[in-house]
Amino acid sequence: MSDTERDALKVKLLQLQCHFTWNLQMENVEWDDLQERLNYIIESDIVKYQAMTYNLLAFVNCTRGNCEKSVNNLWKAEEILRKNHKFEIEKWSIITYGNSAWVYYHVGELAEAQSYLDELERICQQFTDGSQYTALIPEVYGEKGWSLLKCGRKYYEEANECIEKALEGDPDDIEWNAAYATVVFRLKETFEDPQRPEHCKVVKQLRRALALNPNDSFVKIMLALRLQDFNQPDECYRLLEEVLLESPDDPYITQYAAKALRKQGSVEYSLQLLKKALKVKSSSALLHHEIGLCYKAQLKPHRKYFARADSRKLIELCKYHFQKAYEQKPSLTFAILHLAELHAICGEYFKADDIYTNLLRNKDYSPLNKQLIHWDYGLYQLYKKGSQLNAIHHFKECLKLKVNTNKNEECRAKLKRIAEDRMSKDSRDSVAFGILGLIHQIDGKKSEAIEYFENALECDRDNEEFQSALSIPASYLETDCLSKSVPVLS
Repeated sequence: MSDTERDALKVKLLQLQCHFTWNLQMENVEWDDLQERLNYIIESDIVKYQAMTYNLLAFVNCTRGNCEKSVNNLWKAEEILRKNHKFEIEKWSIITYGNSAWVYYHVGELAEAQSYLDELERICQQFTDGSQYTALIPEVYGEKGWSLLKCGRKYYEEANECIEKALEGDPDDIEWNAAYATVVFRLKETFEDPQRPEHCKVVKQLRRALALNPNDSFVKIMLALRLQDFNQPDECYRLLEEVLLESPDDPYITQYAAKALRKQGSVEYSLQLLKKALKVKSSSALLHHEIGLCYKAQLKPHRKYFARADSRKLIELCKYHFQKAYEQKPSLTFAILHLAELHAICGEYFKADDIYTNLLRNKDYSPLNKQLIHWDYGLYQLYKKGSQLNAIHHFKECLKLKVNTNKNEECRAKLKRIAEDRMSKDSRDSVAFGILGLIHQIDGKKSEAIEYFENALECDRDNEEFQSALSIPASYLETDCLSKSVPVLS
């Protein structure tokens, strides 16, 4: 095949609906974690449409350079489709065939890639809303939403939209209802839930998913966790007991159930379950992390208490399990941040400093993890090291990442309070003006941001941060005044 023909094939491939065209970016996905979870789903047989798992795993393997494994994953997906969907195999083959075309393109078997495109073209002619090579039907929307949901927080909003479209076409589908329950649960901070659980969108969808599939342990756990927010301990505890009776030896189920029990105050019971699960899966970073959190919950937050022997033992157990969790899963930033927090509480600042310094050196963390690191380090600088300026720097870096989490709002509120406090002491404080300028800039309020940055620059003419924000030319800085009509935010 000539270069021209290869380019023409690529144009066709880009028209497909499959994992290779859904803009799943390397830096936004924790690939090791995703691969581990997909293997667990396959082993546990907990997904109604099993081919979906192999399709996503094929994409993961191809993306990571394991194309031979990817081909095997897709063969397995096709085998499942022939076995489980023989009466509607063509609907369910659209994404599998699309992935296959892409994988064969990547390995250079272009004729094989073209054969899958030809098959897709034949299939899609049957659908009135289909294009030449794909069709936006509930099966495609549902699998896309399910896959995006598995790939992390950045994709939750799009996953939500896709799953809603799948449900429009098939409102009683068990898998799509479970996926929708999961995504609304994870996006719950974007919903203004009323006070009563029966009026809460998340609770209603979790109950609907559970009515369609009463044996879904993960839906039960999510419902139990959500009911905790409404102070419904009896039903919460009943759901957790059901889950643990149904899946007593599943370490993933145990981990999530134990988390809910810990949050409910049953720390000893939670520890008992986690230790049992750890014997089955000793390499589980998440189990180690959850055990560390249980020991941390048993610590009393008083400095004098920390000198007692029983307290010191708890601290060492916390440190051990947080360290173990991080060693086994470096992407589990929460674990190492909890370890740094413990060092700081114990006055071991040099150890905490080492942890934060090493974390900040790592450029490979996801935006979400970077946000957590800057937020925690800012708090550490502010309350433990007494350096407000260093804290401000890290809070600013946290805000600049623009990750839509509750930490983003907490950081914004913290910076505003610092700015207001500084201005109450000095109405011409350049640092306060700079903070408010950044907040308005991130909010897209350019004129307000310019005004604050200009005020900041009047107070501190040599400040490179303010100059950069306004993109001020060097010659302009030599004038005596700063006209509001000249600077423009970059």
